[in-house]
Amino acid sequence: MKTKIYKANERGTADHGWLKANFSFSFANYYNPEKTHFGVLRVLNDDFVAAGMGFGLHPHDNMEIISIPTVGALKHEDSMGHSQVLTSEEVQVMSAGTGLTHAEFNASETEEVRFFQIWITPRKRNAEPRYDQRAFSEKLGGQLLVSPDGEDDSLWIGQDAWISRYRLEGDQSGSLSSRRELNGLYVFVVEG
Repeated sequence: MKTKIYKANERGTADHGWLKANFSFSFANYYNPEKTHFGVLRVLNDDFVAAGMGFGLHPHDNMEIISIPTVGALKHEDSMGHSQVLTSEEVQVMSAGTGLTHAEFNASETEEVRFFQIWITPRKRNAEPRYDQRAFSEKLGGQLLVSPDGEDDSLWIGQDAWISRYRLEGDQSGSLSSRRELNGLYVFVVEG
């Protein structure tokens, strides 16, 4: 398997005052022809949103959108009638399908929220929009968060893609492998 390493300081960035974003792939005003996607993984943004601020109502379609807060909480509202808070112990999946609108704001008026915004191109276009979120207690080792069939109590998406998180301490190591022969493996180091 071919390995390519991108350092954190090589990502695209944006600073809008209320939003500081780091882009793993070309996004918004950042364009790098060598970083447009990784297979069906289209967006992996590491976003920091100031207290009380956020993204107003905006549309999406034909995208599997996964949000994973790592610090703080997000308030989510959408055109399907959901109005929920997503904490750093939870993961959210929104299958945009035929189209929906949503808004996300920092749930705190005093603390910054940090979250990963992940977009994956769906296997099938124009599916019925869907929303789900679930708490995952953090544990050592590997933990499956998102999969195409909801295995191991993960959230499901309409694509052959798996999202796991690994927590290793000290000199621990882990072994990673692709779930399917033609799938690649994208590793994002959050800390360490």
